[in-house]
Amino acid sequence: FHKGLLRTFQIAHEFSSMSVRENLMVVPGQQAGETLWNAWFRRALITQEERALVKKANEVLEFLTIDHLANEKAGNLSGGQKKLLELGRTMMVDARIVFLDEVGAGVNRTLLNTIGDAIVRLNRERGYTFCVIEHDMDFIARLCDPVIVMAEGKVLAEGTIDQVKANEQVIEAYLGTGLKNKAVAGARSGALSA
Repeated sequence: FHKGLLRTFQIAHEFSSMSVRENLMVVPGQQAGETLWNAWFRRALITQEERALVKKANEVLEFLTIDHLANEKAGNLSGGQKKLLELGRTMMVDARIVFLDEVGAGVNRTLLNTIGDAIVRLNRERGYTFCVIEHDMDFIARLCDPVIVMAEGKVLAEGTIDQVKANEQVIEAYLGTGLKNKAVAGARSGALSA
C-alpha cells in the first residue's frame, strides 16, 4: 500500500452501504480524522483533508467515466462498475504497480472496453505498471505486449499475442491433446478458405 503496489480481486469488494465517492475517500491511510485527538481538537485539519479527498475522488470518478455514479450506493453497482471502482481505489493512493486478478470475469463487453481504456490511459499517461491475470485473450491482446503465459507456476511462453496463441505448449496446456488437434485443423481450414 505505502510502497505503491496494490492488487484487485476477481470478486470486487466494496462498502455496499456507502456511496461510490465515499468508497474512494476511505482508501488513503493515515487520515487526520482517524485519531481521537484530531477529531476533538483539530477539526479544521480534518475538514481540509476531507475537501482534498473529495476533490481527488471526483477526479478519479471523472477519469473512469463513472462520475455520474458518485452518489450511488456502491452495493447497487454492476460487477463491471465495481471493478472500475476497485481500479479507482488504486488511483486514490497513486499506486505504481497494480496486479489485476480476472478483471474481465463477469463483466459485459461495453464495461470491459471502458476498463481497458482506463488501464491503457493509466499506463500511458500516469506511468502505472499492470500485471494482468486474465483468460480473455482479446482483452489481453488489447492491453499487453509482451504476453507471458503461465501454467502450474511455470512460464510456458512469452511474446506477442499471436506468438503465444500459436505456441504448442500453450495450446497443449489450455486445450489438451484432443482439442489441440481440432484447433490446429480449424486453423488450417480457416487459412485455406481465406
